[in-house]
Amino acid sequence: MNEFFTQLGAFGPLLYGVIKALIFLVIGYMAAGWISRMIRKRVLADPNLDDTLGVFFASIAKWLILAVVVIAVLQVFGFQATSLVAVLGAATLAIGLALQGTLQDIAAGVMIVIFRPFKLGQYVDIAGTAGTVKNLNLFVTELVTPDNVQIVVPNGKVWGSIITNYSANDTRRVDLTFGIDYGDDADKAMAVILKCAGDDKRVHGNPEPWVRVVNLGDSSVDITTRLWCDAADYWDLKFAMTKTVKEAFDKEGISIPYPHHVEIQRQG
Repeated sequence: MNEFFTQLGAFGPLLYGVIKALIFLVIGYMAAGWISRMIRKRVLADPNLDDTLGVFFASIAKWLILAVVVIAVLQVFGFQATSLVAVLGAATLAIGLALQGTLQDIAAGVMIVIFRPFKLGQYVDIAGTAGTVKNLNLFVTELVTPDNVQIVVPNGKVWGSIITNYSANDTRRVDLTFGIDYGDDADKAMAVILKCAGDDKRVHGNPEPWVRVVNLGDSSVDITTRLWCDAADYWDLKFAMTKTVKEAFDKEGISIPYPHHVEIQRQG
């Protein structure tokens, strides 16, 4: 029994250090999460600050606090801060080579925040992947597609790709093409399209609606219309105009042809 307590006493300092380290880790992890949420909440609540900055700086704060906690835990086990700095300095090259992609993602994340090619809530296309920006942190950019699928893209891939931002401007142009039969009156069809556009309050008057005959196809005369609207109304206007013009054509006796073939039989 005495030998047991002797051994327990020998491991006492180590056990105390482990418990102390666990307490530091738990408190540090909770503090990092709380401070990160507070930064994000404060920035999102301020209309003068970009939401993207809040999310990004909240991520930076969390990782910095966790790094300080890890250093503090190592000091509990006897590692001195100066020694840790020396070790980290010596290992920088090896870590950099092993984590080239991760370091590239961090650098790309900083560039994204500085130049801000997109913001939270905007609809973008990144190298052929389209979705609404939901989150941006030190390492990745998160998108959500219209059918609610999450896509996580490393920041290095984002910054190194072509970015198409559909929400960057307040207005967008809706382009629609309608085909009419060769026997129909093109001017009448154009007047019908203009009337449909004028009746829709979402269509802007400046620039005014543009309607022109653009192509003589194999089985139709193609008329294109270009309408300007608020960016938020783009899809609703596109779908509504397609339906409205079709119904107006039916009412005015203007036919929308479909491809067809005529069979000619030779005599003989």
